[in-house]
Amino acid sequence: MLILVIGLVIFFCLHSVRLVAPQWRESSMKEHGEMRWKMRFGLLTLMSTAFIVMGYMQMRVEPIWLWFPPVWTRHLAGLLVLVALFFVGSALVKNSTMKNKMGYPMLIGVKIWAFAHLISNGTVADVMIFGSFLVWSIVSFAVYRRRDRLAGVVYEQSEDSSVPANLIAFVFAMMSWFTIVFYLHQAIIGVSPLV
Repeated sequence: MLILVIGLVIFFCLHSVRLVAPQWRESSMKEHGEMRWKMRFGLLTLMSTAFIVMGYMQMRVEPIWLWFPPVWTRHLAGLLVLVALFFVGSALVKNSTMKNKMGYPMLIGVKIWAFAHLISNGTVADVMIFGSFLVWSIVSFAVYRRRDRLAGVVYEQSEDSSVPANLIAFVFAMMSWFTIVFYLHQAIIGVSPLV
């Protein structure tokens, strides 16, 4: 459990810098260079993710069950993850409808992904991981939107057509979903979502 907790703490500390100290983040990026900042950030993110996966694997050996989710929650989770991936794709593509209207589709994608995994898994490790991601994404979204309102940022559809951007986000979601469901989930986590 300790490895999982360390991984989660590192991950959320890294990903909350913009949330709690945006000025320090910007000044550090200017001082050290954006590329160096991103490389360090990426390496620490990979390390924390590895800790989370290792800790999760250790806790799966002797799981502590809080509840036993019904089988239908797995099917619902699969559908919700597809929706989450569409939001992630929308965050990565310029001028997507979700980015123009919501501002932070990546955080919405994380919310949906975390919720999907919470309803379909019932161990302490699952609650620690997906519960913490759900809480973090909800808080982050609320803080960023509040900051935007105070700064007078308005979210609205761009005059340019967003159909190509939405199509790219959809293709990204479908390709990612099939890759995860039929290969990556089993390869990394050791559990097939199809079972």
